Amino acid sequence: MTLADQLVIAPVVLPAITAAVTLLVMRRRRHLGAGVSLIGCILSLLAGIALFAQAADGVIRTYPLGNWPAPFGIVLVLDRLSTAMLVLAGVLGVIVMIHALATGADRRGWHFHPLFQFQLLGLNGAFLTGDLFNLFVFFEVLLIASYGLMLHGQGAARLKAGVAYVIVNIVGSALFLIALGLLYGLTGTLNMADLARRVTEVPPGDAGLMRAAGLLLTVVFALKAAAVPLHLWLPRTYSATMPVVAALFAIMTKVGVYALIRVVPLIFGAGAGAAAWVPSPWLFPAALLTAALGFAGVLAARGLREQAAFAVMGSTGTVMLVLSDWTPVTTAAAIYYLMHSTFAGAALFLVADVTLRLRGQYGEAAVAAPRFAGQQATGFLFLAAAIAAAGLPPLSGFIGKLLMLRATADMPAQAAIWATILVTTLLAVIGFARTGSTIFWKAAAPGAAAITAAPLSRAAFLGPALAIAALVALTIAAGTASGWAVAAADQLFDTQAYITATLGSADGR
Repeated sequence: MTLADQLVIAPVVLPAITAAVTLLVMRRRRHLGAGVSLIGCILSLLAGIALFAQAADGVIRTYPLGNWPAPFGIVLVLDRLSTAMLVLAGVLGVIVMIHALATGADRRGWHFHPLFQFQLLGLNGAFLTGDLFNLFVFFEVLLIASYGLMLHGQGAARLKAGVAYVIVNIVGSALFLIALGLLYGLTGTLNMADLARRVTEVPPGDAGLMRAAGLLLTVVFALKAAAVPLHLWLPRTYSATMPVVAALFAIMTKVGVYALIRVVPLIFGAGAGAAAWVPSPWLFPAALLTAALGFAGVLAARGLREQAAFAVMGSTGTVMLVLSDWTPVTTAAAIYYLMHSTFAGAALFLVADVTLRLRGQYGEAAVAAPRFAGQQATGFLFLAAAIAAAGLPPLSGFIGKLLMLRATADMPAQAAIWATILVTTLLAVIGFARTGSTIFWKAAAPGAAAITAAPLSRAAFLGPALAIAALVALTIAAGTASGWAVAAADQLFDTQAYITATLGSADGR
């Protein structure tokens, strides 16, 4: 195995080492620990970019941990989709870390940096694993880290929302284990490639149990993605936690969508017999309601954080709405919009954080207040983030929605999908316009109390500016990014190539 092949493990190892080092040095040398954490984020991003370049040749690479071959050992699988998600998580991690350091948000608790790194570890592991049980393990790693991050900075409202968040995810973990137990009992394996081969060998009498296992997995992933009716935890959790943490959490719902993209075509695709496409009848209505309720929440929200939380939920529903057709064309459009919506959600939360700090006692609530230092710059950043989140030109959200409309033009449910995308865009425009005009342009009532907050340094604007820059880069490189998404979708639906690459031969023996 060459050094280039060994690089596959780097996105998992680097955050683990960085977390341990920061934990050791933070107590005595806080600034050194913060610097190590930032360097760790940058190295993880560079590793993701290097793997992204490797995957450009279309070859699916595997890394058997401990040199135990699949399906008996743990295997990491590198393809176009996983590397794109690694780069997405890496860029987001660097942006959020820079903002946390620039604003001092990391100093609100001692364990921010180790938890942050373990969060990246769980994300990267979930994107790379080729085994359902280890997907569960990495889910638990990122969830445990998110419990601590969610409570970072403390507060009664944060604690209350955190308890509900923990309970919901414990239930989801229990359902995940039940689904894994059913699959293992039916097939004798949890390796994804091996499952794709063995699901066709399940006796007809066990077809009902196989369908039940597939539906349970769908429920678990839909819970992670905050799809209706499993969505109630997200708005409260994301709006209660610190905005810098919520910005990192913008990718959390996308992990649930990624798991659906990874598992459904491979294991429950056209070759799965009685269990073929078992999630599809349930995914479409859930996605439609998620998109509608999410952007209705954007319209009804009375604060920037609440609005950003509903925007994350609505964008996830939009992705799943297009994804529910399960074709390479619709999947490619969903992948592009997934990348866009992650940066757009993060940008909204980072702008909310700057606004909250600058407006003092007025916070980020949609109420008029006296002018504050940095109002024009913050207002411009909010305008750009809102344009991106709503899907208006010229940013990547508009391109993503055009791709989704074109991809669904021949679907039987075209009218419902197009109506949902267009109406939710209108709701988002009205909601963001009303909130932005109230906070950044409406004059305060006579006699309103002066703002007492201290002005922020220019470095505090770097995080949201970088998130907007990522959206601009995705817009400029839309042709390249959408082409990569098409190639990634085609590779996903070539299930035999995945099985052969993971198990070593076409028949998996």
